[in-house]
Amino acid sequence: MSAPVDFNDRMLSLGLARVAEQAAIASASLIGRGDEKAADQAAVNAMREQLNLLDIAGVVVIGEGERDEAPMLYIGEEVGTGNGPGVDIALDPLEGTTLTAKDMPNALTVIAMGPRGSMLHAPDVYMDKLAIGPGFAEGVVTLDMTPSERVAALAAAKGCAMTDITVCILERPRHEDLIAEVRATGAGIRLITDGDVAGVMHCAEPDITGIDMYMGSGGAPEGVLAAAALKCMGGQMYGRLLFRNDDERGRAAKAGITDLDKIYARDELVTADVIFAATGVTNGSILSGIKRSPGWIETETILMRSKTGSVRRVQYRNPFEG
Repeated sequence: MSAPVDFNDRMLSLGLARVAEQAAIASASLIGRGDEKAADQAAVNAMREQLNLLDIAGVVVIGEGERDEAPMLYIGEEVGTGNGPGVDIALDPLEGTTLTAKDMPNALTVIAMGPRGSMLHAPDVYMDKLAIGPGFAEGVVTLDMTPSERVAALAAAKGCAMTDITVCILERPRHEDLIAEVRATGAGIRLITDGDVAGVMHCAEPDITGIDMYMGSGGAPEGVLAAAALKCMGGQMYGRLLFRNDDERGRAAKAGITDLDKIYARDELVTADVIFAATGVTNGSILSGIKRSPGWIETETILMRSKTGSVRRVQYRNPFEG
């Protein structure tokens, strides 16, 4: 029996960038066309096709859903040629299907890869999330704090007034009380309609995005993807799974989660070094969207390795017919 192949993040990183790029290019023709499902399916097809070209023995641990509800890139699906290292893959082929369908900012294709067993197998439930950027003492903000206490603590750590803090929150009816409490502190809020992976990533580059902190509940699988991004970019993240019924608690049990109240830190959501790639589909704060010109299509991809802390921006210009 041959020895297991090591996870060579450096060699695999450019291949991962291509996976994200091709998914974005595939969804480009559906930007602004009002068809979320078609845009998502185009990205899924392209991402799967590219993954199967990579010399990996990959398993999708964060994907499009359970096998019975997602025909491709479902949780547990094996991808790659099988000739290579065993890897965990977390992906969202089109983060922001609504954003794409409506041609709104910050739609991305997102994928992360790490050694087998490196990512929490998060069930498809909600997660309460809290994230800030790099450069702060560990635990300066926590999920056990009230929203106003978090704003006060971060302002003190930054040496600024609470009115100088900007918090990113997903605009949902469930967040009405959260939004009211944060606004009562004097802090600013940037509301986003979709795409909380990008929302969390905004915290890592506050000088560019103007976002200091992310708060609120969203999908747990997206929480793992966001943690992978912050592990590369720097920053803190905490997540706690939220359960609305016994069916959702059953999903957690199926995923091997026994402590339903556990607060996961970033390095518990993603336990080993990973690589992360995201390509802009529509223009956003982090990445430019797809640009078309006669005979050409251009993309911008962010490609990151947590092992080295490297952040690479890749401009890809490709001849294109159609």
